[in-house]
Amino acid sequence: MPYAVLSDVHSNLEALETVLKDMDQRKIEDVLFLGDAVGYGPNPNECIELLTNRCEIMLAGNHDWGVLGLTDIAYFNVYARAAIEWTKRVLTEKNRKTLRSFPVKKEMGDILLVHSTPKEPEEWHYLLTLWDAEINFHYFDNKFCFLGHSHQPFIIERLPSGELVTYKEAASIGKTERYIINAGSVGQPRDGNPEACYAAVDDEKMEIVRVPYDVGSVQKMMIKEGLPSLLIERLSSGR
Repeated sequence: MPYAVLSDVHSNLEALETVLKDMDQRKIEDVLFLGDAVGYGPNPNECIELLTNRCEIMLAGNHDWGVLGLTDIAYFNVYARAAIEWTKRVLTEKNRKTLRSFPVKKEMGDILLVHSTPKEPEEWHYLLTLWDAEINFHYFDNKFCFLGHSHQPFIIERLPSGELVTYKEAASIGKTERYIINAGSVGQPRDGNPEACYAAVDDEKMEIVRVPYDVGSVQKMMIKEGLPSLLIERLSSGR
């Protein structure tokens, strides 16, 4: 049964709708979300509602917790803090309660879902290097660990020998191997590619999917709402 894994939508409704349309074309029905529904972008309420309607599993990320007051926003840079403060003002009470119900970690059989890392998921660590991966493989026993947070997609395979192999676009699923998969970011990519990103998985392979969307329309909405210019400009570069 194919399924999709999304992360870091960041209130970017245009990107989210485009990604979900791509999933429909691929006939993917099961969708898992790894957190950060809000932050940065102009449509927090619409994104929470659409994700809730479509996703089987919903996690919370650090920006979600920042909006809820569960993470000190001094942790964020000045641009992220401004977006969080704006989101606090426009978020409905219903969606605030919905956001508060999301966990930061969830297990589904041979799958572990986290926003940041298996090690201390509520501390919002980043998994960026093979050394980070080596450490974190010791903090879960599942075959697959899906995560987001860094906005940089990758697939890391751990062989039975302990060797780690990295894939950027796709990987076949081995019988005895284990995997850490970063699903990238739907709404705020930061790997130099501005296209929306998610992971598609079936019984045989995992794929990092890129989907172009109308970046300009999102930027116009952000300008209208007075969101920081840096957040607006970086959507064009994917940085």
